[in-house]
Amino acid sequence: MDSSVENSVKAVRRSKEEKKVLRKQLKASHTLLKHEGINTAAQPTKNLVVANGGLGNGVSREELSAALKEMGEVEMLIMPPHKPYAFVTYRSEESARKAHIHLNGQKLQCEENSVTLYLSYVDSVTYEEGASVTLPEGLVLVQDFVSPEEEALILSSVDWSSTVDSVTGIPEECLPMLEQCVRNGHINVMPDQLTVNQYEAGQGIPPHVDTHSAFEDTILSLSLGAKTVMEFRHPDGRAVAVVLPSRSLLVMKGESRYLWTHGITPRKFDMVPACDPQSPAYKPDLGTHSNLTLSKRGTRTSFTFRKIRYEPCGCAFPSACDSQGAPSAPLPTQPSPPTLPSCHADATRLEEEYVHRVYDSIASHFSSTRHSPWPRVCHFLSSLPPGSLLADVGCGNGKYLGVNPELIAVGCDRSSALVQICAERDFHVFVSDALSVPLPTASCDACISIAVIHHFSTQERRLAAVRELVRLLKPGGRGLIYVWAYEQEYNKQKSKYLKDHNKEHDGKCSPTKYTSDDCQEPHETSSIPDHHKPTDNQQDVNTVTDSKLSVHTNRTAFNTQDLLVPWHLKEGKKQVEKESGDSEKKIKRKEMSKKISSDSCSGLNPKTDPCPVLDPIISSSDSKPSPKADVTQTSSSALNSELVNSPAPVFHRYYHVFQQGELEQLCGQVAGVKVQSSYHDQGNWCVILEKA
Repeated sequence: MDSSVENSVKAVRRSKEEKKVLRKQLKASHTLLKHEGINTAAQPTKNLVVANGGLGNGVSREELSAALKEMGEVEMLIMPPHKPYAFVTYRSEESARKAHIHLNGQKLQCEENSVTLYLSYVDSVTYEEGASVTLPEGLVLVQDFVSPEEEALILSSVDWSSTVDSVTGIPEECLPMLEQCVRNGHINVMPDQLTVNQYEAGQGIPPHVDTHSAFEDTILSLSLGAKTVMEFRHPDGRAVAVVLPSRSLLVMKGESRYLWTHGITPRKFDMVPACDPQSPAYKPDLGTHSNLTLSKRGTRTSFTFRKIRYEPCGCAFPSACDSQGAPSAPLPTQPSPPTLPSCHADATRLEEEYVHRVYDSIASHFSSTRHSPWPRVCHFLSSLPPGSLLADVGCGNGKYLGVNPELIAVGCDRSSALVQICAERDFHVFVSDALSVPLPTASCDACISIAVIHHFSTQERRLAAVRELVRLLKPGGRGLIYVWAYEQEYNKQKSKYLKDHNKEHDGKCSPTKYTSDDCQEPHETSSIPDHHKPTDNQQDVNTVTDSKLSVHTNRTAFNTQDLLVPWHLKEGKKQVEKESGDSEKKIKRKEMSKKISSDSCSGLNPKTDPCPVLDPIISSSDSKPSPKADVTQTSSSALNSELVNSPAPVFHRYYHVFQQGELEQLCGQVAGVKVQSSYHDQGNWCVILEKA
């Protein structure tokens, strides 16, 4: 090819690429205005908004900052929590121009995925800090409580290679720091029990309260190795996320020890303050920070010190105290049963507590049960022309994003933990609410919403979700919606959800292998009604004599449309066997205590009042030490036998199950769209829509 012609072709190609970038930049600007109220400026300024460069896209502050600083001196970088964009202010307008020219349309390689940046000018950058969050009463976090040398020494005191119980006390290497705790007033007496847990990246612990009757008031937790984020939750729904830096000491007393649950969500990245823990601006809670970044989790070892209790607990929190009649070792603490929402604010609170937070907590387990795409959804996706742009709104773990490789598929989900799982599978995903998807109007050839809209708690919000799906579609574009059906028996055929009730009774199938959504719930003892209410009695079904939502008995027919469905985080012996087959993924644990003399429990009857359990999270009554026991040192192999008999953490998800015809009626209220077809598919009502 002649060189002049080749240059001309390159010039045309560059021009097309530049035009493509410009179009996408303009779309990004429109999206920011529509969904975030961010006005972009036509003329250059020192301030830029960086679309796709946010924490919600899996971009860390360090990665974005490095790219921005190549263009000039950065005065300020703001990355709002969970958002798919960031703001940057340069020292000079010239540097901002340079960034606008050279970074627009450029891919930024992040830790485990890549994103394409689109930059637009803004006149000014304003961001309101979140209100200051008060730590739970009695909770204290001490930074750098031990030195790096002491950290190494304490870690070396644990022999992870030992697989047999041995008689030992709390390691001598821990005594200096415990004596310092007593001197500093963090605890009044020396602890006599130690639990050591080692967590690999991505592992967590369910929310729990350490058993009242087992241990005295103060609990000390020393974090060594990698940092993590621990969430504290009050029974009334208040939540506080606290960053636990390496070598920090967490002190739990009073209300924070007895009433608030604490747990760690299983995920590979945490949002943490970007400033140094020693900085005066540093605060351990995440409620006040805009200066956040993503921190990849590493191996963390926690040393939890307690004082064994030999008398009943007489704390001021009887509702959570097993000594005063409350259930032992409460697992995920739930407020009193929620009520049907009466306004928008009630609805958002209900969904935050009983949908969003639940899925973030169960994401890893939930994903492990969602691996087989439903055939009729696959048929819909396979019918789309090659090159079609597909949006999966509420994509979960992304099981539909790779069904048809000839599509350009993008997914979003409200759960950042599920989005992270999708990102690890190299899918194009972002965090978003289904009511406000940051994609341009009429940009998608097809949209799917599988098992999502039934989680919205009012008619208005369910309608808004359908409208948002239709907004994304191009004229002629098609949408597929699945919602859980009230009618689990249809045309004299029971759904798999009801059929598997009997299989579980017979022991012929494992709950972890069910392939249809909402068929993974473990069985709870109950009988299946011989019939359910007819579909034309909608008024009877919706009549609620008590506004409080009821908890559904899994694998039985529904008797109300609005309900809470249990999710059992652990699934007994089969789950333990699965975990024990992968030693790299188990949480390593050691337990040690000082020698307990034969008269230490003299006030207790050894048969009816055994000494307290050493592990409030997982121990069963069989694992309580005898009065003459010297010590317990539990290896991970011994831990498995305890897990089999331990109670399973149970979370409750809100659902509105749809009656026959209800989904079609809902879609009929949206202008500019028609229902192409509707059908019942294994306990779900489904519609295919076409935009006019």
